[in-house]
Order: sequence, then structure tokens, then C-alpha cells
Amino acid sequence: MSTVRETKLNTLLSTQPSDIVLSSAWLADQGYSLDLQKRYKKSQWFDSIGTGALIRHGDQVDYLGGVYALQSQLGFFVHPAGKTALSMQGKAHYLELSAKKVQLFGGKQDSLPLWFKKRDWSVSIECKLTSFLPPDLGLIEIEHKSFTVKVSSPARAVMECLYLAPKSQPLLEVFELMESLNNLRPATVQKLLEACSSIKVKRLFLYLADKAGHEWFNFIDLDKVDLGSGKRSIVSDGTYVAKYQITVPKELEAVI
Repeated sequence: MSTVRETKLNTLLSTQPSDIVLSSAWLADQGYSLDLQKRYKKSQWFDSIGTGALIRHGDQVDYLGGVYALQSQLGFFVHPAGKTALSMQGKAHYLELSAKKVQLFGGKQDSLPLWFKKRDWSVSIECKLTSFLPPDLGLIEIEHKSFTVKVSSPARAVMECLYLAPKSQPLLEVFELMESLNNLRPATVQKLLEACSSIKVKRLFLYLADKAGHEWFNFIDLDKVDLGSGKRSIVSDGTYVAKYQITVPKELEAVI
């Protein structure tokens, strides 16, 4: 290998964190041609994990190493969301969470590449692509191994749970999650509520926060939150809550 190629390889190895996926398209944009990438693979510096993606030889790359590539190299808004994000922040440790199931959310324009979808990450991954919230609002960075990934903040994560409720997410469980979030910042919650386009999510979020009796709830300016009009039946054969014009599961309304 020539001195120039060695220098380029050393630069790549020293500037990129370990245990991540490297997008072939991104590498090409950085000056690492497809031909050069093939040489690196032939020399066993890197391994292919599918069309358009490499990993450093010997690295143990989990799904978050793939998410890192989606976010940092491809500009996607795909991120750990809902219960997964809460669990990563220690906010859901008391619930029975399956470590084998991961919830991702992304922007409506995002489309997971085949290498991500076909890779065996040793977990079951569900990805919801939606625009009910701005894709870059309410995200925080969390360190994982030698890199950082963006995940949903607690307030956004609960809203994502509510977006999936009640079909894919029991509302009683979301209430248990909400009960632990007694230190949310009112300004953060306010921005999310004002930007959220789902009437169902906003009404349920306010109902659960009110029911949990959190102090921060008193600082939310409801006049700036569009809650729509008319009644909304979240479940059939439930209990009607007049204050928020929603019908919720009887067992949830019965919780004191």
C-alpha cells in the first residue's frame, strides 16, 4: 500500500470512533473512493455488512452503531424513541422492558437503508416514520461506547409512546412512565405541545400529566396549545373525561 493510501487509512482509523457503521456513500464523499474501499476490505481493514456499509474489522457493532451512521453520516432523523429512549435514560427501569425489542422513530422523509434493515442486530427493531413532531425537536445526546447518538428526551419519548397508543402501547403503562417524570422543564414541554400535530397525543399527554399531579404541569400555557374540537374516543367502552374530551380505558381513569 502506498504512503498516501496508508496516510488516508490512518486518518480514517484515527478520526472515526470504533464500533460504528461506515456508509460507503459517506466515505466516498470524504475522498475514499469505492475502489479504495475495496482495497481496504481486501486487506481486511474493514468488512462489508451489506450493500453500502462497512465496519472496522473486529469491531462489535450493535444497532446504535448503525443509528450513529444514519444520524451523523446520512443526515437522517432516525433515533431511539418511546420506551427505548426512556430505558436508555434510566426512566423505565421499573417496568418490564424487553431488551430484545427496540423502538425507533424517524422523519417522514427518512427511509432506512437495506443494510440497516437486513442486518441481524440481535434485537427486534420497529421504526415509525412520522411527522407528528418536528424531527429535530426534543432530542438529546447520549454517550454509547466511543460515540454519541441522539435519542428522544423524556417528554418527547412519552409523546411517542402516546402516538403508538392504545394499539401498540398500553395507556396504563404510559401513565406509569409519566408518573416518574416529575422534573420535566415546562419550557421544553411547551415547545413540544405547540409543535405537535396530533390532537390525540396532546390531549392524552395533558390528561396523564394532570392525573400524575406534576408541579411542572401548572406552568404549561394551554391557551397556546391547539387541542382541536369535539370528543375523541381513544378506546371503545371506556370512561369519558370531560375536561379533555377523551374516552380512556376504565382501569386508567380508576387509578388514583
